[in-house]
Amino acid sequence: MSLFKWVAVVVLSACLGAALAAERDFTLSDANGVRHDLKDYRGKWVVVNYWATWCPPCLEEIPELIKFHDKHKDHDAVVVGVDYEDLTAEQLAGEVKKLGISYPVMQADPSVNPSFGDVPGLPTTFLINPQGELVAKQTGPITAPALESYIRRKSAAQAKPPVPPASPAAVPSRGL
Repeated sequence: MSLFKWVAVVVLSACLGAALAAERDFTLSDANGVRHDLKDYRGKWVVVNYWATWCPPCLEEIPELIKFHDKHKDHDAVVVGVDYEDLTAEQLAGEVKKLGISYPVMQADPSVNPSFGDVPGLPTTFLINPQGELVAKQTGPITAPALESYIRRKSAAQAKPPVPPASPAAVPSRGL
């Protein structure tokens, strides 16, 4: 690979990484009219799950999200559901009750992409770290063990002290 192409790949990768890790926020209302601001959850991992009542994979993953939320909500993580269809607040409240959802569920206009990025299909889950940065996105169902494993790995990686850069004298010189 030429030097120019290598530099272009490195710069593009850095830009994409910075865009993914940028701080994200939204404010949406739940079925009861209560406004939820993503900033209210700083200090915890936030699982933002876009779903719809007509989506079978969405309905299949809800018990996993309930299990995850109930286990972690008082400690290190929460689930925030975002209904991505055109329902009235009353219809959504009825569905939330019928499904036994224990985490907050907000409504979003499906004609508007979220600040996190595109929702190419449902379910789509975004993972926000305790600092409010988007660190992962998945389209398709997710499980509680998969969320726990990913958060454990990311938390361990963030806890490690950064490796200091090598001094220029320690880096072998090669011709370009």
